[in-house]
Amino acid sequence: MLAIIGGRGLTELANLKITHRQVLRTPYGEPSGAFMFGTLNDHEVIFVARHGYGHTIPPHLVNYRANLWVLRDQGVSEVISVATVGGIRPDLTPGVIVVPDQIIDYTHGRDATYFDTGDTRYTNANFALPYSSELRGRILKSAVIAGRPCVDGGVYAATQGPRLDSIAEVNRYERDGADMIGMTGMPETALAMELELKYATIAVVANYAAGRGDSKQGINMEKVNATAAATMDQVRSILECVVNCSED
Repeated sequence: MLAIIGGRGLTELANLKITHRQVLRTPYGEPSGAFMFGTLNDHEVIFVARHGYGHTIPPHLVNYRANLWVLRDQGVSEVISVATVGGIRPDLTPGVIVVPDQIIDYTHGRDATYFDTGDTRYTNANFALPYSSELRGRILKSAVIAGRPCVDGGVYAATQGPRLDSIAEVNRYERDGADMIGMTGMPETALAMELELKYATIAVVANYAAGRGDSKQGINMEKVNATAAATMDQVRSILECVVNCSED
């Protein structure tokens, strides 16, 4: 079964036929909110809004462990994360959709592993390829079918938030090889791997990173929200195709 985790601009999945909502408990505390169970093109799907349905949970306070634990516990094997990012690379302009293939972690102080008690045999997740190649391929194929162009590959810089980055910080990320900036990619990506879930991200470029394009003097959040909302219709179209491609 497929799960979709929505970020900014995707606090609900309008094309999901909801059968029921359920609040679920975990050994890791409260998840972001009730989980929506339903069908997308007659395929079972679970949806959860990462920041809560009122967008009230900042990136550093999201209970990533609880969210993913519930999904795995409900029989999910594949997770698609939808997230907004700031574009560093010149071709990653507002409104572009990217399927990243690598990630750099700049976060700190987050609960980043399930192996933190000392009483469970741990494994070293092989994080060389952070995202599922199979799931990434299905997303890219679905984007072609839906007629919604996607950029194949890119390095996601996961930053702490909730504040935005300085121009100097963005310059550093660029020197490190990052192509885009987001605040929720980690530890979510690594936790999914620890749970042996296939995981991939659909990243919507909602703004130029600080110091680039029209963000040379700072980032206009009204524009960010408007761009994210306008692009989510394209993301929904891709997701509809992804569930159909799952049986190919």
